[in-house]
Amino acid sequence: MQTEIRNNWTKQEVEEIYNMPLMELMYKASTIHKEFQKTGEVQVCTLLSVKTGGCKEDCSYCSQSARYNTHVQPHKLMQTEDVVQKAKQAKENGSTRFCMGAAWREARSNRDFEKVLGMVSEINDMGMEVCATLGMLDVEQAEKLKEAGLYAYNHNLDTSREYYDKVITTRTFDDRLETIANVQKAKISVCSGGIIGLGETDKDRIGMLYTLATLPQHPESVPVNALVPVEGTPMESNKMVSTWEMIRMIATARILMPKAMVRLSAGRTEMTTEAQALCFMAGANSIFAGDQLLTTPNPEEDADKVMFNLLGLTPRASFKEVKEESVSV
Repeated sequence: MQTEIRNNWTKQEVEEIYNMPLMELMYKASTIHKEFQKTGEVQVCTLLSVKTGGCKEDCSYCSQSARYNTHVQPHKLMQTEDVVQKAKQAKENGSTRFCMGAAWREARSNRDFEKVLGMVSEINDMGMEVCATLGMLDVEQAEKLKEAGLYAYNHNLDTSREYYDKVITTRTFDDRLETIANVQKAKISVCSGGIIGLGETDKDRIGMLYTLATLPQHPESVPVNALVPVEGTPMESNKMVSTWEMIRMIATARILMPKAMVRLSAGRTEMTTEAQALCFMAGANSIFAGDQLLTTPNPEEDADKVMFNLLGLTPRASFKEVKEESVSV
């Protein structure tokens, strides 16, 4: 069976997939996963906040917004040598992708951006896939990051177009799409997904997946995050979503975008090993390792190693797609 890679999904088709009986949905996603991915292979990524807090944005879920009084203490951009040391530790612990996050509304072409380019170059030289999330980018900035060796850029849609302004008012949904387009023009891999538990409806979740699945080119990576409510933000009282909601999102993303890495991202601390196993069965094939995701907790690396051994999972090698493409040419 050869599943067709499609970018012309209708919203009704996405809705029908999303609303399938859960066991049937998981089975379909697992079958497609096996067709396009090596089952049991999971990419281990590490995420580091290289510049924390003080962000001008008003994202209602975010501990790093300067508008909210949260536990986060702002700090300026880290020194390059400290970031490189963290990347070395991550590599020693089994991570093959190193993601750097800076709490900026947009990247500015200044000394800090030049420092980030240097970090990218050094970590790329270590043989790790380098990912960054620096806010909005223009084409020229994306091209400079590509030249420095950036492999992937994260820019989440967060939610549907219709619900977006209930979550963020300081930039638009189209601003997000424009950055994704700029990243793709520079031939950088796109990492874009969203967060569930923001108060959105199933219709909004379907809308977000529909937008991603109908981009001219699917994101190479689709993170599925469960909101971790942060005290001091407008969403501090939101309830954590259930495992079943995460599974439904992961399985639908896997069916719509078969070649993408579907990342089981924020919210894993609340999930048992059994719950995570179901997410892997539904098509997730990437996690973030380390005890923190930017400013929220994450399972410790030792716990993940135990889980990998128990479930028979193997870490995915870095640059696997690039290596496979060069072999097939």
